[in-house]
Amino acid sequence: MWAKRSRNLALAALSSAALAGCGFIPKDGPRAGAITSEASGLVVSPEKVDYVQVDLNPVSLRAANQYSKDSMRRFSGLGRGGGNTDVSIGYGDVVSVTVFESESGGPFLPKESATRTNNYVQIPNQQVDRDGNINVPYVQGAVRVAGRTPKAVSAEITEKLRSRAIDPQVVVTVVEHRGNAISVLGDVGQPTRFSMDPGGISLTGAIAKAGGSKDPAYETLVSLKRGGTEHLADFQAVVREPSQDVALAPGDTIYLAHVPKFYMVLGSTSPGVVGGVNNRRFTFELETMSLTEGLAKAGWLDTTRANAGEVFLFRFEKPELLRSLGYDVGRFGSGPVPTVYRIDFSSADGFYLANIMSMRNRDVIFVSESIHSDIQKVLSVAVAGSLTYLNASEGAFYSR
Repeated sequence: MWAKRSRNLALAALSSAALAGCGFIPKDGPRAGAITSEASGLVVSPEKVDYVQVDLNPVSLRAANQYSKDSMRRFSGLGRGGGNTDVSIGYGDVVSVTVFESESGGPFLPKESATRTNNYVQIPNQQVDRDGNINVPYVQGAVRVAGRTPKAVSAEITEKLRSRAIDPQVVVTVVEHRGNAISVLGDVGQPTRFSMDPGGISLTGAIAKAGGSKDPAYETLVSLKRGGTEHLADFQAVVREPSQDVALAPGDTIYLAHVPKFYMVLGSTSPGVVGGVNNRRFTFELETMSLTEGLAKAGWLDTTRANAGEVFLFRFEKPELLRSLGYDVGRFGSGPVPTVYRIDFSSADGFYLANIMSMRNRDVIFVSESIHSDIQKVLSVAVAGSLTYLNASEGAFYSR
């Protein structure tokens, strides 16, 4: 009799807990109402973030993946890599001037030197001064050389010596480049500074001189500073596309930065899957990752809570991409459009599509919670409470 009465009381407790489940559902923090009511001030804005929702299907998948390939940062307007024979003379460079005369009797080859075996004079090397000048014997005034090519300076000195020397020819060479040095810094094997050769050098050649990048190309950002302007490109684009292996200019500074690509997974995923830690932020382990790989790294969907038919991918897309899919994005202007892709893992084709969908840097995956999850929470609390009551009741019965 007592046992039957205890079971009835337990069933009543179970029913009451289920009806009043809202008060027993476990939460991770205070309810929104409690936070709002306890605020000392409240600012309410009617503005909301507009976004576009796209169902992942073969058409939207192709468009999104094509943009993923084109989304790498690239240099613009810097030209293609290759030789450059017109390297200009810089401040502080050491310059050599050689003067040839066709016969003796001139200021550089006097008559008494008729027995000489050569017909030229090497003027002592000079360093370009702070005004950008050098001095040449029998040339009135200083010769401006900074910012000019050796060829142009040679032609000017030759012309100025025509009235003094006998059929002169002048050769100007840069013995040591000091003002046109190129610096390679950052996450490279050996940061370095070297002189710009007349033959020129490309960006990858300069990075090779510095021992190459320490990190994979897909998580390395290249900064090229030239003339007070910074140009950025992903190293992955530089090594793959010849047009991005730009020719360097004197005075360029290159900086390689390690910028790991990452994504976040939120919602109903399995906890404690990476090293026993419930991680939510993951880095790319490969140059490319699919949506399926991203979810697998996060432990996949939690079978007790997740709604497999409602998985979402948050990112920004170009307006042109969405227009090509038939969406009206005029209200978003010309900037990136907040976009949410919906993936249905409750059907087989969802797996195929997700396995081809390319992840991008800073993507956010959200796994929604099943409608049955709250019911399960209520039942688990009610059952636990009822079992506790039953155990206590039966213990009291047997102690009598």
